[in-house]
Amino acid sequence: MRRRLAFVAAVLLVVTGCSQDGPQPEEASPPAASSASAPPARGSAEVVRTLTTKLKSPWGVAALPGGDLLVGSRDAGTVVRVAAKDGRRTELGSVPGVAAAGEGGLLGLAVSPDFAGDHTLYAYFTTGSDNRIARLRVDEGRPEGRRLGAPETIVRDIPKGFTHNGGRLAFGPDGMLYAGTGEGGRSELAQDRASLGGKILRMTPDGKPAPGNPDARSIVYSHGHRNVQGLAWDAHKRLWASEFGQHTWDELNLVEPGRNYGWPKAEGRAGRAGFVDPVAQWRTDEASPSGLAYAAGSLWMASLRGERLWRVPLRGTKPAAAPRAYLQGNYGRLRTVVPTDDGGLWLTTSNTDGRGDAGPDDDRLLRLKVT
Repeated sequence: MRRRLAFVAAVLLVVTGCSQDGPQPEEASPPAASSASAPPARGSAEVVRTLTTKLKSPWGVAALPGGDLLVGSRDAGTVVRVAAKDGRRTELGSVPGVAAAGEGGLLGLAVSPDFAGDHTLYAYFTTGSDNRIARLRVDEGRPEGRRLGAPETIVRDIPKGFTHNGGRLAFGPDGMLYAGTGEGGRSELAQDRASLGGKILRMTPDGKPAPGNPDARSIVYSHGHRNVQGLAWDAHKRLWASEFGQHTWDELNLVEPGRNYGWPKAEGRAGRAGFVDPVAQWRTDEASPSGLAYAAGSLWMASLRGERLWRVPLRGTKPAAAPRAYLQGNYGRLRTVVPTDDGGLWLTTSNTDGRGDAGPDDDRLLRLKVT
């Protein structure tokens, strides 16, 4: 049965030109950046604990003050609190209006920088008409399963599609809220400054254009992106993003305000005037990157189709060594990676969404020690 499903998936890839969360490489591609002449990154990444299992399509993960985690189910639209101490799960409830299909559903989660005082959770999710960002109050005093308040939409009309919905959500060190979006399968939107598709967005916690944006009237921070699902800041507060390519190159980009990252006119290192080339790139069968985090002086990139965790050590704005892969094939598809308070990582698998081989509702939240 698995071989038959794999054959059907392969046929669909040929027809569409890209897979859900994992594009198909062309038959002739040059070597990936991961095989550059620099020596590979040193250090280690070791799974020291499986915090919880039997998760259903986990996508968004947000750390609470004190270390516990909020985990969202893309397909079910629910949010659970997972205790960092023992993995105990408490259901907080469902996000109303989520319409899960394809790569859409309940995607990124982020907690307010003042969560201890305002108890506010931010969610990026797909509805019947668009992708949007809303905030909800988390009320721990209500009965289990009813602890999420009504969503208050702060951004709407982000283009949706069966694929390329983006979805990563994170607060930056400047206190502003950032979102990575996709172009919803309409590549021309990435170059359309009036569209929120194929962009990185930067906004106040109320969803308004953040001070210092390239256009004071817009929440658009950068454009020319295909499908951004990873956002992270390094020790010097520089923003990095991981991005799905189409046929040839997945990308790691250093993001600067107002810059154009090329899609659909450029994919990977094109060397074309007016476009920013990625800092690192991978063949799509080696990556299909979703989550991104910074820890131990390196960026860590979770890969879906590549089924591995990439480490990119940094020296300033450049890799200090060639990227190195960890956990290759050990846990299947890897979705979201989040730094821990003590310099480690949380990592989720993504095998129970109809495209993996784990059992029903058996994705995991793993604790990693990195050096």
